[in-house]
Formats: sequence, structure tokens, C-alpha cells
Amino acid sequence: MKSFFKTFFAALLAFFVFWLIVFFFFMGIAASTFSKQAPLIPEKSVLTINLENRYDEIPKSDYQSMLKSKSIDEPPGLYDVIRLIKKAKDDKKISGILLEAGENSNGFAASDEIREALKDFKTSGKFIIAYSDAMSQRAYSIANIANKVYVSPKGFFEWVGYSVNYTFIKGTLDKLEIKPQIFYAGKFKSATEPLRADKMTDANRLQTSEWLNDIYNDLLMKTSESRKVDTATLHNLANTGAIDTPEDAVTHKLIDGVKYDDELKDELKKNLSVGAKDKISFVSIEKYASANTNLSGSGEKIALIYAQGNIIDGRGDDDNIGGTTYINLIRKARLDESIKAIVLRVNSGGGSALASENINREISLAKKVKPVMVSFGDVAASGGYYISCSADSIFAGSNSITGSIGVFGVVPDMSSFFKNKLGVTFDGVKTGPLANAGNIDHPMNDQEKKIVQSSIERIYSQFKERVADGRKKDTAYIETIAQGRVWTGLKAKEIGLIDAFGGLQTAINAAASKAKLKEFEVVEFPEKQTLLEKILSMGTGDTVAAKIKADMGEAYYLVYKQLTVVRQLTQGAQARLPFDFFIK
Repeated sequence: MKSFFKTFFAALLAFFVFWLIVFFFFMGIAASTFSKQAPLIPEKSVLTINLENRYDEIPKSDYQSMLKSKSIDEPPGLYDVIRLIKKAKDDKKISGILLEAGENSNGFAASDEIREALKDFKTSGKFIIAYSDAMSQRAYSIANIANKVYVSPKGFFEWVGYSVNYTFIKGTLDKLEIKPQIFYAGKFKSATEPLRADKMTDANRLQTSEWLNDIYNDLLMKTSESRKVDTATLHNLANTGAIDTPEDAVTHKLIDGVKYDDELKDELKKNLSVGAKDKISFVSIEKYASANTNLSGSGEKIALIYAQGNIIDGRGDDDNIGGTTYINLIRKARLDESIKAIVLRVNSGGGSALASENINREISLAKKVKPVMVSFGDVAASGGYYISCSADSIFAGSNSITGSIGVFGVVPDMSSFFKNKLGVTFDGVKTGPLANAGNIDHPMNDQEKKIVQSSIERIYSQFKERVADGRKKDTAYIETIAQGRVWTGLKAKEIGLIDAFGGLQTAINAAASKAKLKEFEVVEFPEKQTLLEKILSMGTGDTVAAKIKADMGEAYYLVYKQLTVVRQLTQGAQARLPFDFFIK
């Protein structure tokens, strides 16, 4: 017994000391948050941008990344990155930019916005150098705008074209004896394909081929423009596997040379006109953001509302667009007389049709009293398009994924799974034949199916009407471009789903112009939390998700997310993009 108490109190003491250390660590961070001054940027600094970092619309940070980086500089959002590059263009202390271009974790539309900002930066005469030991195509899609592109001599340069793979779980459901009872409107509405097929349907293969080739052709054209190599040659190099080594990339003029890290540093010092033994002042985009916290401008207010994630009923959270939350945000901006215009930034593959309808209505009400512009990010499809279509104008990148105007619903029959796999059966009483309609404990009868299908078609008709009204087209025309079909921004402009090409800043400038504002301040919603608020609100869920993503990698993490979405698909009618995809 004495040994037991000795061990028990030793463990209790260790537990207490551990949490005491954690407490003082975070109190130290909190204290430094309130007391730290903006970092000083030395003369002849080089701004570094690591493309492996994902610059979300709403930046996220967690204590694990803080510990790993040993820094409390928070990651900037995508719009912050764009504004910081613009600021660096005129900042006399910034001599140039180094792109760390190994991988690129940003979507294609976001990458285009970063690339365009870098293209504008070059007009200042300052240098941009892109470098990596191993450079992926996704990173090169941005890096090819640089003045010089280098890869390590013993590294790797990827040039093989794009591919996309979908994950199908019909076989899994068959083995589990789960029968997904599926209802949809629109022949291209392939969101339910993972549940009902083991490969792509012809319709989905057609649309996927078209939008993927749009994105690939965009890469070829932009590379051709930057590197002065014709698109036919670039396409042939990918198809024949001609780029096997970085030296091959030099030979075919895709990059400028092969260099080791020390050789890169020597070239940077030469560009900076500093001595061979001098230390280069590298300033990360995160540190530069900490030194430039006021990027909002001044003057009349424009509300910038970020809508990122799945659209769900209720309040939602940081990863979702909660219908109730966003109705309140848009309404607040509509009723606030100090706000002269609204810009909605959408990065969503959709979700709840009901929440989408409610948000759409609030946008329609806001448009009656002040300008409302919409900017599309990487994805603004299905419900993401639903909430956007009633705005004054819609702006998108040529690589934004949009459209997918269609609706579906899933009611799983779990009776065989429960009985044969778990030994669970159900029995009960009901007051009428439809009292338990939609329950997962039995297969649906014809009458139940008819009710659900009728509801899906009614919502689809309503969706098309909203698009027709917002885009000033007749519903017969909308039907020809709807049916759940996915389009790139390039094609969306041709068929009238968007008004113009451009990033978020273009949409903001258009809002200011329509509101006749000469100077303006951008007020962002949801409001950003302070570092201390983020620390206090951190939960284990974020930590677990980050750990899963780190262990599985980006591609397999998307598969995991797809499996978790299955439950959401069964919660009412859905206006949702086909499914998550990873382009390699």
C-alpha cells in the first residue's frame, strides 16, 4: 500500500507539473501577444513565400504549429498575402522575393491570384527567384512567373500533365449491406456516384475531362507566355516524359539553371549588392504580416464576408458555412448604414439546399439597398453558386470551379447491415403508413420514394429560378447549363454564370466603384480572433485533424474527409459539388 501511494503521488505531481508548464507557456505567448512590437524589417531584405503553406481565406493556427515553428507569427490569409505582395512592391526595404517552390498547397484559383500579384510585383524592377530541391507542377504554375527559376542539380522537376482521381465506396457499402437510396435531379449530378457506382459515369467523365483540360491548358498557356516556349512543345514534353532530370528542364527552357543552396545564396547576395560573407536578411511572409498589421485602408467601409467550407443548417463552425450565422452576418452588413457595399468571398462546394436558399434570400435583400459583389475562390459550386447567383456581379478566376446547378438526396437503408452484421432488429407501431418515412431501419416503398423525388425536383426547379432571376436569363436556358454540370471559370464566363474574370481585389474595387467610393476601408467578417482568443478556443478536434492530415498526406486526407461527408449527405436535400478531388 505504501508503494501504491508513493507511485500515485509521484504521478499526480508529474501531472501537475506538466500542466503548470503548459499554463506558463501559453501565458507567455499571451503576454508576448499584448506586449510585442511589430518586427523591424532591415534594409535589403528578401521576402520569402513558402508555397507549401496553404493560405486560406480565413487563416488558421494551432499551438502545434507554434511549437514547431518556435514563432507566434500567425499565417496570413490569402487576401493578406495579395496585399502584402502589393505593399512589398513599393517597400524600399524589400529588395526582392524568394519563392520556396517545392510543393504548392493552394488551390488553382488561389494560385492564380498569388501569381498575378507576383506578376504585378515584377513591374517594380525588383527580382523574384523561385527555388526548390524538388519542384512540383502545382508549385511551378506559380514559380514560372519568376525572373529566375532554379532547381537543385540532384533534385527533381515534375512535368507530366494533370490527373484527377475519385474514390468510390459502393463496394464498401455492398460488403456492409448498406443500401443508399438515392434521388437526384440533373444528369451530371455526380455527387452520389461514390455511393452508387464503382467507376465514373460517362456524363461525369465528360465534364471532368473538360474542366481538367481547361486547367491544364491554362498552365500551358501561362508557361508558354513566361518561358517563351510554344504550347505544343510543352504538351509534347509532358506526354513523352522528356523531363527526367532538372538538367532536362534547363535544356527545354522550363527553368533557368540548376543550383545548390549555397549557389543560390551567392546569386541573392549579388542581386542585393552585399559582401560574400554578409548575412542575407530573409523576411517570411508571416513575419512581414506581423510588421504590417493594418492592410484594411481608410475611408468608407466595405464589408468583406468570407464564406468558406460546406454549407450546413444552423450556426456551423470555423470549417463550415452555417446558414443561421451567415444570414446574421449579411443582415448585419445590410442594416449597418456605415457599410456602403458588401463583397461575399465564396469558397465552397455547397451543402444544404435549405441553408443555401436562406442565404440567397439575404443576399437579394442586401442588393436592394447597397452594392453586393461576389468573388469566387477555388470552388464556388452547387450551393456555393446558389448563395452567389443573386449578387450584382460575380467575379471568378479562369480556374475557379463553379456551376453544378443540381440537387440530390440520400436515404440509406441500414436494415440488412443492422440485422446481418450487428444482430440488431427493429419493431414498433405507427399511426399511419408514412409515419416512419425516411427512417434508416427499412427499405423505402414506392410512395416514400415518390415523395422524396418530388421534393428533390421541386428544390431543383427553385434553384434554377434563383439562377435565372439573378443572371437575368430564362429558366429554359439555365436548364441547358445546369443539370449538375461542373464548369471552370473560363467556361462559366462564356455561358453567363459569371460576369468577369478577376480575384478578390477586383471584386472589392468593383464594389467601391458601384458605391462611388474614392477611398475605402475593408472590414472583414467573420471577425478575426486575437491570438489569445485562438489559444483559448483551441480544441482537441483541430489537433486530431492536423495529426491525421500530417500522417496521411493531402491526397489521402481528402479520401478521409469524403468518408466523413457521407453522413452529411443523408441530412436533407443537398446542393453540393460532385465530391472532393485531388489534382496531381
